Amino acid sequence: MKTTASPVRHGRMPLRGAWVRILRLVAIVAAVALVSTGGIAAVSAWTFTSKLEANSVDIHPEQEDDQAPPAIGAHEGGFNVLIVAADNDANQSEDLYGDREGATLNDVNMLLHVSQDHKTAVAVSFPRDLIIAHPECEKGDAMSAAPINEAWGRGGLPCVASTVKELTGLPIDYAVSMTFDAVIALTDSIGGVPICLTGPVKDEYIVYPDENGVLQHLDLPAGVTNVKGGLAAGFLRSRHGVGDGGDLSRISSQQQYLSSLVRQLKSNDTLSDFGKLYSLANVVSEKKYFTLSSELARVDTMVSLAQSLRTIDLNNITFVQYPGTTDDPDYPGKVVPTQDAADTLFALIKADQPFTLGADSQPIGTTTAPTAPVDPAAPVDPAAPVDPAAPADPATPDAAAPPVLDGVTGSTAQQETCAIPAEG
Repeated sequence: MKTTASPVRHGRMPLRGAWVRILRLVAIVAAVALVSTGGIAAVSAWTFTSKLEANSVDIHPEQEDDQAPPAIGAHEGGFNVLIVAADNDANQSEDLYGDREGATLNDVNMLLHVSQDHKTAVAVSFPRDLIIAHPECEKGDAMSAAPINEAWGRGGLPCVASTVKELTGLPIDYAVSMTFDAVIALTDSIGGVPICLTGPVKDEYIVYPDENGVLQHLDLPAGVTNVKGGLAAGFLRSRHGVGDGGDLSRISSQQQYLSSLVRQLKSNDTLSDFGKLYSLANVVSEKKYFTLSSELARVDTMVSLAQSLRTIDLNNITFVQYPGTTDDPDYPGKVVPTQDAADTLFALIKADQPFTLGADSQPIGTTTAPTAPVDPAAPVDPAAPVDPAAPADPATPDAAAPPVLDGVTGSTAQQETCAIPAEG
């Protein structure tokens, strides 16, 4: 059963609260006016934001609710967004995924950090079987060691946010949870996302609805396929069809998909097109797809975050996996943190320090997409004049170059990768 913490409201001056609500409504109407091509009535704006707020949950119940009036424009400063996809969620389709049995688990957990200057972003994926400490939550005492995906059952999205905050040391400014059906709706709204496979990917454990609503088993051809709807959800859920058949390979597929999605959004200017943003926001407002933290459930906030993200270069958007090992005999079949690498990673993130990944950073289950061969360098003519502006020793490292982060797998949004089918 899906659980959420009850919102905590604090007393405030009636007049000030009224003005905040009025200014918030004005900002919402302004945002809708910006995204509208034919003019949308204020009542539509109010209905839209009412849906967002009705489907929201407080992840910071200890904070005052007397927020400053919203503004349209890029978000000021850095921020962190927690993205959770829950398996066995109460809102998921039983026709597609079967009857709900057992506990709801936060099987997909990703934390997006955007730097203060909005020039870099890092998205960290946490393996669902990552063994970590858990804080006390609404429905459970603190635990010293348990998989991260048990957090949802101990208090819903607020508990997942508290757990990730304790693990990373980063504040969770915004949070969103989604169902499997949300992937179908989102990919349909943008026309699909291209993915690359080095060979055919089949997974008899994955069932998805095709464009006619007929249930199919996952069977993708080699090469590039534009996946949308149920096929996109099927690819993202597949564990047995890619890499080593484990959850780490599935994370690689998810990051490959997200990198392609970011390139798609950038290429068609979705993040600067208010009409397209409004279409996506309508999907996000549906309870059967998304639950947002109360801080995020506002049109102006969504627009401001999108405006901040749209200016980040693809080379400066990095997707990484939380570093861990599956070789710990005390936790067979689970992932145990590689603490030194994790500490280094989050120290860089907290400092907004750009970094590059090591030579062996390609995750399990993916490979770099094939590219055209590079022509060998032309031989140097010894009689050619020497450029005085050229560096004396090209092998000398650049003092300003970002540090190389070893022991962490991932890639940038600019890098195109292909999923590798599971053997057998």
